[in-house]
Amino acid sequence: MARLVGINHVALEVGSVEEALGWYGRFFDVPLRGRIPGMAFVDMGDQFIAFASNEERRHFGLVVDDKEAVRRALVDAGVELTPPPNCTFADPWGNLVQVVDYRDIQFTKAPAILHGMGLDGLEKSDRALAELRDKGLAD
Repeated sequence: MARLVGINHVALEVGSVEEALGWYGRFFDVPLRGRIPGMAFVDMGDQFIAFASNEERRHFGLVVDDKEAVRRALVDAGVELTPPPNCTFADPWGNLVQVVDYRDIQFTKAPAILHGMGLDGLEKSDRALAELRDKGLAD
């Protein structure tokens, strides 16, 4: 069974991505990580907020130590989910959840925290390490 490691991101539904960037930008520095049609991604260190103008994109991203174990458990339970490599599903109450693997994303925990969680040896992929280095968040 996969272990929860943290929350990677939250995607908020907004009426207008531009208005949301402007409104939040009045109170916070909102450095853009990237954009796709209908969405903007705002960096928060190694995590992010997404502003989405499409209700179907409202979701949150859970970080786990083994995304494929979650996928297998969801499939075994008959839960409908997105095809690989994504792993997004709706819970019984309609909340959309995107599962992301700790090894593959910028989100990072300090070694002492990983040790305390019993996740020693959970290593980042080369792609995730490159993203962390690009943001100045890793050596």
